[in-house]
Amino acid sequence: MSSAKDAPAASGAELIAVTLKKQNVDVVFGIVGIPVVEIAEACVAHGIRFIAFRNEQSAAYAASAYGYLSGRPGVCLTVGGPGVVHALAGLLNAKLNCWPLVLLSGSCDSDQVDMGAFQELDQVEACKPYCKYAARPTAIDRIPFVIEKALRTAFYGRPGATYVDFPADFIQYPIRHRESIERVQMPAVPNAPMSQAFESDLQEALSLLNNAKRPLIVLGKGAAYARAEYEIRQLVEATQIPFLPTPMGKGVVSDTHPLCVSAARSKALKEADVVLLIGARLNWILHYGHSPRWSSSVRYIHIDISPEEIGNNGAPTLPLLGDIKAVVAQLLTQRLRRLSSQDAYVKGLRDKVEQNIAKMKANGQKGTDTSILNYHTAFTVIKDLLPTDEVIYVSEGANTMDIARSYFDVHEPRHRLDAGTGATMGVGMGYAIAAQQYYPNKRIVSIVGDSAFGFSAMELETAIRSNMPLLIIVINNNGIYHGLDKGEYEESRNKGTLPTTSLSPETRYEQIAEACGGKGWLVKNRVELRKALQEAMALKNETCVINTLIAPGGRTKLEFGWMSKAEKAKM
Repeated sequence: MSSAKDAPAASGAELIAVTLKKQNVDVVFGIVGIPVVEIAEACVAHGIRFIAFRNEQSAAYAASAYGYLSGRPGVCLTVGGPGVVHALAGLLNAKLNCWPLVLLSGSCDSDQVDMGAFQELDQVEACKPYCKYAARPTAIDRIPFVIEKALRTAFYGRPGATYVDFPADFIQYPIRHRESIERVQMPAVPNAPMSQAFESDLQEALSLLNNAKRPLIVLGKGAAYARAEYEIRQLVEATQIPFLPTPMGKGVVSDTHPLCVSAARSKALKEADVVLLIGARLNWILHYGHSPRWSSSVRYIHIDISPEEIGNNGAPTLPLLGDIKAVVAQLLTQRLRRLSSQDAYVKGLRDKVEQNIAKMKANGQKGTDTSILNYHTAFTVIKDLLPTDEVIYVSEGANTMDIARSYFDVHEPRHRLDAGTGATMGVGMGYAIAAQQYYPNKRIVSIVGDSAFGFSAMELETAIRSNMPLLIIVINNNGIYHGLDKGEYEESRNKGTLPTTSLSPETRYEQIAEACGGKGWLVKNRVELRKALQEAMALKNETCVINTLIAPGGRTKLEFGWMSKAEKAKM
């Protein structure tokens, strides 16, 4: 019989792992090294999956996306110094997107501070600008308290990032009595409390909506995060108000719903007189709420958990301050006016939707089966072959992401991830891995530009090692925004006039997958793309990359819808 003396020594690392387990953390994303190896090993020993990445940025992006998908903070573990600096990108991404993330990092021994220790950095101060809370436990027995506070702070109120710093001597601190760790009394953080809007604001909002001639509902990713899809779908059906989802608000109500006006976005923005913003912000994605994209006389009703967001950018706004799920439920108890399907405003938007969808379909049919692909023809092939549901879309890259958003219908919330509020490039692989972890039985399809894919391509090895059957379709146009074909590329390089947006033509990204043990295809036309996609979809346990060559675009002028300027206020 073994005695207590035979049991392996416990440590601060095990205290950290036990605390995370008691807080219902089921997965940690990160990269190990001195001094955090012991934390990762202790997590695995206590039944927490550790997904080891190749770069801290991708690990932090994955943890932030997992927080969005799960509604509980994602957890990332890194070494100190450069590891923390790399992970700052994930903290910023979580802050901008309002996603719950907790970064845990090791640091130098507490008695070596200011001595030039290994990878020494004042990490708490470095993280504070991007965090709701950043702290270092003052003693070993304070570790559970600080972890619990970091987790709770990350997703209470407006979600965001938090940081906890663990000195190496705390991680390695020997704990004599193992049972004292198991007795840690730190209950799991309950779900965030839900608040409702003020009754007076609710009644004013009801009056605005019922008297509006051209009302519009805008659905942001906050609505998806709040898991308010049931209530929002009831609201749309009860009022028959047209709705416009933002890029990650897609699927809260199905894109194929007859009142979805994504395909008539510009017309909807310009004509709306009263707009109900649900979990969306009047930032660059929505042109700040200003003319000329919006009517100069538009009124906004804003449902948001954060009072600081209400009325941002000077837009005339009525607040409905509270939890989205609770506030929409409040609206449903009121007597809401129902728009007629024959209403000229509604009918005009539907007609525009049909016209634009027809144009998009026509663009996708141009050329022959052996013609060089473009965005439209490639996406048409992909859309025709992918299943209509049980697919999680990940998308990044300027043109790739923007055009793909119009092509691929999303029917359920939290089924589309993209560059988000920060327009962050390099998130694709981290997001795809996080999505596969959260949705183990669904197909993750990542449609990314070649430039964006290059930021995190080595995480293919992470996915393959982690047995994740991702399907990654690289839309390769040889450049950032636009590239050059082989002839023009070589001529420009020889003359020293190569555009800064150029990348090497026809880079063999699919061979990276093959080198790491996955499957890869290089395709140049509809026939090859169709065949590769069919073969990839038939594989259930392989990470697949389809390198899709499209027309590079050449020296085309760079223009995007969000670049239009708002009208300046007159003094």
